[in-house]
Amino acid sequence: MQQRIVVVTGAASGIGEACARGFAASGDKVVVLDRNLDAGRRVAGELSGRAFAVDVGDDESVAQAASEVLRVFGRVDVLVNSAGVLQRTLPPGRLSMKEWDFVARVDLRGTYLTCAAFGPQMAAQGAGAIVNIASVAGMRSGPLHSYGPAKAGVISLSECLASEWGPAGVRVNTVSPGFTATPALDRGFETRTLDRSHLETATALRRLVKPDEIAAAVVFLASPAAAAITGVNLPVDCGYLVATPWDAYGGLREADAGD
Repeated sequence: MQQRIVVVTGAASGIGEACARGFAASGDKVVVLDRNLDAGRRVAGELSGRAFAVDVGDDESVAQAASEVLRVFGRVDVLVNSAGVLQRTLPPGRLSMKEWDFVARVDLRGTYLTCAAFGPQMAAQGAGAIVNIASVAGMRSGPLHSYGPAKAGVISLSECLASEWGPAGVRVNTVSPGFTATPALDRGFETRTLDRSHLETATALRRLVKPDEIAAAVVFLASPAAAAITGVNLPVDCGYLVATPWDAYGGLREADAGD
């Protein structure tokens, strides 16, 4: 088989880095796109890949990065949109439009721009796979009035593009992580914005998701094993979505071997 060219945005850290490492372990050539070029080069260097600087929210930056990638490699077979930013849990009266726009610019606009930059090339070659990283925050209510809607938009966008490019052989899917043990989440614990034990007990499995568990789902959806799967949103959340409704009944029951 010809070695696939896999582009991963936001691959300098967190879920994006885990995805880059997952594809490299599968024998793919990984291209790291990140606004932190030094960190991107570190990851790419460890994977015998290449790194390019990009601001995913800027159309000219994305167009230039895509042009460079296609000039160097000639094609892209897989695109993973993992670049994203988190948001403080502020009420609308305290959430400035500057912060609202910044989150939406990266998380939704950035996903669209990179899809629009690489998707047509995949369609022209008659094959390709795109996996966009959304969030369970885009599937349920929460105090994230920009991040949640932006991630819901990513899920909807992926469905639209799956239909748009499906006839040309391009598959588009979404992975929605739950609370994942990344450096960004660690900063939330350090500043006491988030409480680790509260997040863990909100899941059926009573733990956080590991970045490589997200990567495993992404690698699968981009693989030939998922050749008939397009337009789906796959939550990888340690059971957060199924556990939270139990709060109305007093919470999850403790495990009992006799039950």
